Amino acid sequence: MADRSDYPEFVAACWTRLLRTAYLLVQDWAAAEDLTQAALVKAWLAWPRLDDDPEAYVRKIIVTTHVSWWRRRWRHREWTTGEPPERPNAANETDTVDERDAVWRALGRLPAGQRAVVVLRYFEDMTEAQVGGLLGCSVGTVKSQASRALARLRVDDTLRPQPVEKKR
Repeated sequence: MADRSDYPEFVAACWTRLLRTAYLLVQDWAAAEDLTQAALVKAWLAWPRLDDDPEAYVRKIIVTTHVSWWRRRWRHREWTTGEPPERPNAANETDTVDERDAVWRALGRLPAGQRAVVVLRYFEDMTEAQVGGLLGCSVGTVKSQASRALARLRVDDTLRPQPVEKKR
């Protein structure tokens, strides 16, 4: 039997970062946990063969599994309908929360490939070469996907500042 004695320590050390990556891709905590767990199961099977950077390997599994799930959903025509229900406005909500929500929604409207590039490049602070290696594409593809994604985000009406009305 292969030695996997250090695997629990790896999971404990990396769980939060891996879950955050998954959440940024799927924008749902339950789905992010499922995605992270599925990736960790696949990593456990490959654990004896991993040497260099197992966290990068698991992050790549997360991204490829997410794309696979997304393609499967698209192929089977499982489309969501309408907008999610409005959250009730509590008196103590701040503009920061509203802005963050607008960014998450805009990020969710990006195609899966562009969203993966934005998440890995800007939220996970990876270099273009690291993102390309993780996604299995060239640096040029990473640059073009990032450029297209940022262009879409720039023209997204929900991210534009709204004029402030002055009370008299």
